[in-house]
Amino acid sequence: MESLIGLTAIAGALLLAFGALGAAIGIGILGGRFIEAIARQPELGPQLQTKFFVVMGLVDAVPMIAVGLGLFIIFSNPFIAQAKDAAASAPVAVSAPAATAEVAP
Repeated sequence: MESLIGLTAIAGALLLAFGALGAAIGIGILGGRFIEAIARQPELGPQLQTKFFVVMGLVDAVPMIAVGLGLFIIFSNPFIAQAKDAAASAPVAVSAPAATAEVAP
């Protein structure tokens, strides 16, 4: 049971880490391309800026969903109840005690 709790904490932490990493890389690439486009055609600045913010919101939405799922897994851990139910319904193996043989002197 403890290993299940530990593994779900690691899974949630990985979701948080990769969500932040994905957002940082995506917005960095998008911002660089935006600056390149403004440098090439400054008169299209307001139109490009509007589109930039819309696309930036879309790029940032997926990692935010991953962050939400990661926090959900870390703090409410829906897998613990399933593991407890499975452990309760599992058959218990009963073994007979081993026979002791007395050795004659």
